[in-house]
Amino acid sequence: MDACCGPKGMWFDKHNPLVLYMDNRRETHVDTYPCGTKTNVIDPCMIGDFSNMPFIDESFRMVVFDPPHIEQTGESQITKKYGSLRGDWREMLRAGFAECFRVLKPEGVLIFKWSDCQFPVKDILLLTNMKPLFGHKSGKKMGTHWIVFWKPRIDTPAVRGRKRVKK
Repeated sequence: MDACCGPKGMWFDKHNPLVLYMDNRRETHVDTYPCGTKTNVIDPCMIGDFSNMPFIDESFRMVVFDPPHIEQTGESQITKKYGSLRGDWREMLRAGFAECFRVLKPEGVLIFKWSDCQFPVKDILLLTNMKPLFGHKSGKKMGTHWIVFWKPRIDTPAVRGRKRVKK
């Protein structure tokens, strides 16, 4: 499940029947560049809000969470394509993480993608009490982070004795 798919830019198969693509909008934008134009189609399987998903608990084995990462009030090509952070966006991302883990099955995987062009990934990871397993920096300036989380079973021996972080 892709919780906020946008134009499905990370997907090799943008129509993969194994994936439920969700976004809060359905739109088409034409971006103009010096070398031509590109049409970006945002066409999810369903319209939904990643901070309040309409799924029962533990519905998916894998969730992809690539939320907007730019705080901007105006519209630009990048915010038309990927959306922007508005209002109390830290609370929105906190709720998004909580929802992603809620709908994730035990022993499921959450793939989180973040570009720290405005906000460092270390600050964003403070918005969840789950700890990532590993990650990778990519992009020309190494500003995009791919981070993998694993949701353990509560009865896993390594988890049984751990204290949960309370907010």
